[in-house]
Amino acid sequence: MAQSAPSSSNTRPPERPDSAWAAGGTMFAGVLLLVDGILDIFKGIAGIASDDVYERITDYTFKFDITAWGWIHLILGVVLFFVGLGILRGAGWARGVGVGLAALNIIANFIWLPYQPVWAIVSIAIDTFVIWALCTDRSKPVL
Repeated sequence: MAQSAPSSSNTRPPERPDSAWAAGGTMFAGVLLLVDGILDIFKGIAGIASDDVYERITDYTFKFDITAWGWIHLILGVVLFFVGLGILRGAGWARGVGVGLAALNIIANFIWLPYQPVWAIVSIAIDTFVIWALCTDRSKPVL
């Protein structure tokens, strides 16, 4: 009896392995979220402690009081820190939350640009890599 070839409807193409950059990037993304959270905590403490730390902006569309910015960065930093820990521990929820918080942090730092341009751009770059790394690694489900 001749063996029949497997039907094409039952065969699946071989799955493309995830990029080693993406898999290693997820671990690095967790570390970066920890670091970004700590940087935000320091930005927040500086803004809350003294209004003289950051330059005063007079005509800016998104102008907030420096103390308000301090609280925004402090709270966001604490949450980013704990999500980074969750990513390092392999928690599935942390990847999805990490993407959302990194996007929120990009927006906050974009609005923060006139106060501290260099640190805002560094934070935006970190968060962009974090989003890429967490979205491209498919070794574990996101949620």
